[in-house]
Amino acid sequence: MVHIALAGGYGGLGQEILDALIQTGKHNITILSRRDRPAEETRPEIHWTKIDYADKPQLVQALHGVHTVLSFIVVAQDRGNASQRTLIDACVDAGVKRFAPSEWAGANTDGLPWYAGKTAIHRYLQELNREKEVLEYCCFRPGMLMNYLAYPLPTTQHVEIWGIHVDMQNKRAILLADARNPGYLGLTTVEDVANVVVRAVEYPGKWPEVGGMRGQEISMGELIALGEEIRGATFSVETIKAGQARLGRLTASWHPVMQHSTIPEEVRAASAKIFTAKTVASIYQGTWRVSDEWNRLLPDYRFTGVEEFLRKWWTE
Repeated sequence: MVHIALAGGYGGLGQEILDALIQTGKHNITILSRRDRPAEETRPEIHWTKIDYADKPQLVQALHGVHTVLSFIVVAQDRGNASQRTLIDACVDAGVKRFAPSEWAGANTDGLPWYAGKTAIHRYLQELNREKEVLEYCCFRPGMLMNYLAYPLPTTQHVEIWGIHVDMQNKRAILLADARNPGYLGLTTVEDVANVVVRAVEYPGKWPEVGGMRGQEISMGELIALGEEIRGATFSVETIKAGQARLGRLTASWHPVMQHSTIPEEVRAASAKIFTAKTVASIYQGTWRVSDEWNRLLPDYRFTGVEEFLRKWWTE
């Protein structure tokens, strides 16, 4: 049994992992949150602690006796990465054994400014352990969530899924016109991410610094060909140029629907265009081509592949 604290763990992916941890019936679980405990959250397995991330002594007190901390702090909303830095420092002072920073995305943050805090925090952890390891940590990197390929179908319990540049429903896609490579990306389902974290918490060996995982690595061309086979029609493919895409300028005739509670409705269309353009460019930069450390450390775990996932959700 391990005492686990989830910082910001009542967001989308945090809740998916929380549910999976509770299902094991093995662990003591604490949620660290700026908010009060929701009235509808009555599960006795959860200890809820309202905290101020700027208050290090309060964090240290809340973390006493905790073995593993999983962070889901939204980096784009953490100015100067102050909350996560203070959380890390508090983990060290409280004697926490393991820490997972708020990564949960690609191999790096190249071309994605809203993720820049992930790289900054990784560097902070590297510097922290430069002379001597004081905190074991793992940057969990599942690549792009495969569930986006099923939008708008309901494939998750808590993670908010929106449309992306490969639109299986409407049989269309947006690619880079002047790409110098096939555009590879790693894809992992939300369910697999949660299951891997459950097994990682119980893993007896040392965590890898970089913990990549992937249900499958696939090129953009292979993904579209697979979509055409399963959907039974040729996709309408539009292309955008790399220079425009890197600047966040989407010149395609359509853009995905971005419905996310953190994005005000009045700016969703503009945000979707910027997000889509930069994401398409980042795929060809290798941003989403994640490694496979957890696949190798957990050889008996069977990940869901792209074809299996698409056939489950799009076979009529």
